[in-house]
Amino acid sequence: MPRIAVVGSVNIDLVARVHRLPAPGESLAAGDLCRVPGGKGANQALAARRLGAEVNLVAAVGDDAAGDEALALLRQDGVGLDGLRREPGRSTGHAVIIVDDSGETMIVAAAGANATLQVGPDDVRGADAVLTVLGVPDTAVAAAAEQASGLVVLNATPARALSDELLRKVDLVVVNTAEYAAIDGLDAAGAVAVTAGAEGAVLRRGGKEVARAEPPPIDAVDGTAAGDAFTAALTVALLDGAPDSDALRRACAAGALAATKAGAQPSLPTAAELEAVL
Repeated sequence: MPRIAVVGSVNIDLVARVHRLPAPGESLAAGDLCRVPGGKGANQALAARRLGAEVNLVAAVGDDAAGDEALALLRQDGVGLDGLRREPGRSTGHAVIIVDDSGETMIVAAAGANATLQVGPDDVRGADAVLTVLGVPDTAVAAAAEQASGLVVLNATPARALSDELLRKVDLVVVNTAEYAAIDGLDAAGAVAVTAGAEGAVLRRGGKEVARAEPPPIDAVDGTAAGDAFTAALTVALLDGAPDSDALRRACAAGALAATKAGAQPSLPTAAELEAVL
């Protein structure tokens, strides 16, 4: 069983469903509004756990009821929380997510306690992979990469500039096509996986494409956590020794499965569900 330390964000998602995404300045009526545990760090930790990895989450939440709510599914599925910090006087992170009838999303996140996260050597020691995201401070991301002894995976979202020094320490960057265009120098990392939704994904090494895969056909409901399922599945498959093409195919299938259900964490597939679709 691979051991993964996830350094990332924990949120409560406020999800509103609309027929179509609004234009700038436009107001739309939502069909409903629900609260769902989320945050890219928490999502990827839960996704990796459901796919068979032993996972420890390094994260920060507030000393509020929302913190307990955000952690409920992680505890239920056995994600390790030894690296969790409770921040007195801070609120747990929240994200406002708008989902249209085709499953497309618009997301705005308020960091809350996520902005306080710090990473120490004991947080990632002994992990076969360290998986981190940009929903936490740059110092936490850099510390996770510096102190890792195994595979270093960075889901570079929300997009922002990254130093060459950091990228040279990263074995795998995962981004979507817009993020790949927005962030300079990503090919300095060991590998880059670029996702394109229903069109699939490509894997690049040394600036050249080495693998390409497409997801199975689905009826999309909510794409909120599709990228998180993709990143976790790709990490787990590579740790299990899968060739690039097979690992990318599994990741595309996991992302597609996540898009068939509403909500972030409730949509994340299990290993059995992934094997069934494959």
